Amino acid sequence: MIKKVKKLSSGLKGEIVIPSDKSVSHRAVMFSAIANGKCKIENFSSGADCHSTLNIFKQLGVDIEFIDKKTLLMNSDGHLSASNLPLDAGNSGTTTRLISGILAGQEFNSTIIGDESLSKRPMKRIIEPLFLMGAKIESTNGCVPLTIYGSKLHGIDYQSKLASAQVKSCILLAGLKADGQTTYSEPYLSRNHTELLLKYLGADIQSNGTAVTIRPSDLIAKDITIVGDISSAAFFIVAGLVVPNSDFTIKNVGINPTRSGIIDIVKRMGGELNINNERVVSGEKCADIRVCYTETLKGCAIEGEDIPRLIDELPIIAVLASQAEGITTVKNAEDLRNKESDRIKCLVTELSKLGININETADGFIIEGKTNINGGVLLESYHDHRLAMSFYIAGLISKQEIGINGFEWTNISFPEFEELVNLLVE
Repeated sequence: MIKKVKKLSSGLKGEIVIPSDKSVSHRAVMFSAIANGKCKIENFSSGADCHSTLNIFKQLGVDIEFIDKKTLLMNSDGHLSASNLPLDAGNSGTTTRLISGILAGQEFNSTIIGDESLSKRPMKRIIEPLFLMGAKIESTNGCVPLTIYGSKLHGIDYQSKLASAQVKSCILLAGLKADGQTTYSEPYLSRNHTELLLKYLGADIQSNGTAVTIRPSDLIAKDITIVGDISSAAFFIVAGLVVPNSDFTIKNVGINPTRSGIIDIVKRMGGELNINNERVVSGEKCADIRVCYTETLKGCAIEGEDIPRLIDELPIIAVLASQAEGITTVKNAEDLRNKESDRIKCLVTELSKLGININETADGFIIEGKTNINGGVLLESYHDHRLAMSFYIAGLISKQEIGINGFEWTNISFPEFEELVNLLVE
C-alpha cells in the first residue's frame, strides 16, 4: 500500500487521547496469565503485536475474554498448559523475548515462530543468559523458530553488556521460577515497566541503580489500567513542534522516567512542551502533554544514558533534528540495526531522498538541521512501522507530496495513527 502525504496548510489544534502503551499491554497480559486470580485489564492496545501476545496465552490455556474493544477479563490459576501448535509471535520481538523467560521454567516444551522480519532478529541475547540458568533452547542460527524445553532453572548474577528491557524482562521472568535469587545488571537503566508491574502484582523484586534482583514469587492478579504510549505520542510531539501554528494537548501519556527521553531531548532542543496533570495509574506515571510549534529549535548530542530511554523514538527524532538549527549527533545507538529493519541505514537512505542532510555512522547518525524537506519522492517503509510514521510526519512539512510504500505496517503498533492526525487538522 502506498500512502500519499501532503504538506499541511494550517496548524494542528485541539486534543487527542493517545492509545495505550504497547510495552505495558504486553506485560499486563503476560503477568496476569501467570498470576493467580481474576482481573480486569483496561485500555489494552489494539496493535497487532499485543494481540500476538494475547493469542499465545489463549493457546497456553488462559481464560481471556473481551468485554469491549479495549477491556479484557482474565482468569488464571497461575499455571500454563502445553500447546499442540507452535506459538506464533507474528512481528513481535517483545512477545518472543519475554515469553521465552516464562516458558523456560515450565514443565512442558514449546516452539515459538514468527514472520519473516521477526525471523531475522537476534535471540542469542536471551538464549545465552537463559542457558546459564539451566534452560534448554534450540534456535535457527540464533533466531526464531525457537524450541524451548521446559527445565528446572536456577538463579544467576548476570551482568549484561547491553541495556535492554526485553533481555532484562526475560531473565527476571525466568527468575520467578528459578531456585534462589536472580540479579540482572546493565550498563544503563533500560525501561522498567517489568519491575513496576511485577512489584504491583506482589513479586519479591528490588531495584538498586542499574541492577534488579528477583526471588521466586507467586503473583496475585490485580486490575490493571494501561497508560497511553509515549512512543506513539512522540510522533505527535514532533508534529506539533515542526508544523507551523500548531498548539494541542495529548492526554493520558505515560511518562515513566525510563521511557521519557523524548521529553528531555525536546527540552534540550528548546521545544515548547508542558507537562500537566501528573498522576500514577497502576504503578505508572502519566500526564497530559501540551505541545506548540517552535521555530527556534537547536541541535544537540544524543548518546550514552539517553539511548535506552528513547531508542524507539530515534526515527522521529531524526525528523525533529532536521528542523533544528545546527548539528544533532546520535551515538551509541547501534541496537537500532537490530529492530524491524536496520533503522540506521534505512532512515539515512530514505531521509536523504527528501533532501535532509543526514549521514550514517556505525552507531547512529549525524544531521545538519534547518533543512527544507523537498518531497516529490516515494519512500520505502522496509516493513517498519516506526519508519512509516516518521516519514508521514516529515510529509506534513514537505514542499511536495510524498509517497510511503508499505504504510499498512503502521497497524503493527498504531492502527489509529492517521485518524488521530486528522482529528487535529483544522
